[in-house]
Amino acid sequence: MKMFTLFQPRHKVANLVIKDHVIRYVETKANDPLSVHKWGERQLAKGIVHDGKIIDRETLEMILEECVDEWNLKKRRVRFIVPDSFVIIRRLPLPADLEEEEIRGYLFMELGTTIPLPFDNPVFDYVVFEKTQEATTVLLFAAPEDLVLSYAQLLEDAKLRPIAADVSPLCAYRLFYIADQVKKDDHILLVQFDQSSVNVSAFHQHKPVFMRHLLLEQYGEINIGKDRQRFIDPFEDIYKEMERMMNFYSFSIHQGKQQITRVFLIGDHPHLSRVYQALQERLDVPVERLAAAMAGAVDARYHLAWGLGLKEGNDDVR
Repeated sequence: MKMFTLFQPRHKVANLVIKDHVIRYVETKANDPLSVHKWGERQLAKGIVHDGKIIDRETLEMILEECVDEWNLKKRRVRFIVPDSFVIIRRLPLPADLEEEEIRGYLFMELGTTIPLPFDNPVFDYVVFEKTQEATTVLLFAAPEDLVLSYAQLLEDAKLRPIAADVSPLCAYRLFYIADQVKKDDHILLVQFDQSSVNVSAFHQHKPVFMRHLLLEQYGEINIGKDRQRFIDPFEDIYKEMERMMNFYSFSIHQGKQQITRVFLIGDHPHLSRVYQALQERLDVPVERLAAAMAGAVDARYHLAWGLGLKEGNDDVR
């Protein structure tokens, strides 16, 4: 088991996102992360990556090497995102007498034993969520070591220098945070509606509370026609999942005392606007997209990679 440090380099860095269907990168100006300087994308054929798992490594490496040459990224430092399907976000109470400098060592010893995880040999990071006389509560971010190392090795083999990893909900949330669309006391449901999957997470006090990953292919083929209902039907089960997660947040996590107050929608799905309309009609809370002043800086397809680039200097959103 290795410790997973999401540190913050201060050099020229490319921000790379590899999804089932695409590779994208964004570069911001070193002294102005709000200014997107360069970007690029390369589509991936079906079956090269599936639900975050690399299936055809040889082809993926070849394509990535071509991207590195085309985008002039050779030997560049890069941040990357750990695939959502392999990430665990969990709130853990730890002994109250545990000093802050002892937390990492405690987690290192206890993960996989007294603190169970659905995989062996995790890499992890954490942030302190709350400290009281009864317990120190941390937010744990964990992923399988072999998966994270396989992505890091892929980048190294393509002549890149991976220096930091992050998780997509934090990257997406950072954009709304920078756009000043969220207040600390809000209870946010963040919906990342992408071409191949949907990731739903809840945030409070600028920190994630839970996350749920849904693979779109499990919900049937999308059939877009003139009849708008033909579009909504394939996602009916996903909308129901979102409503179940909102109820879970209210009644299981907060015993009915709090509830989701706003929903943020972001993603690269080609019909995101229709999803936005459907959620507005269906949900009793405001549904919002990224403010136009921010969203217009670069095409929405690159927003997640941009949020990865905003990691540096935004300590409130860890």
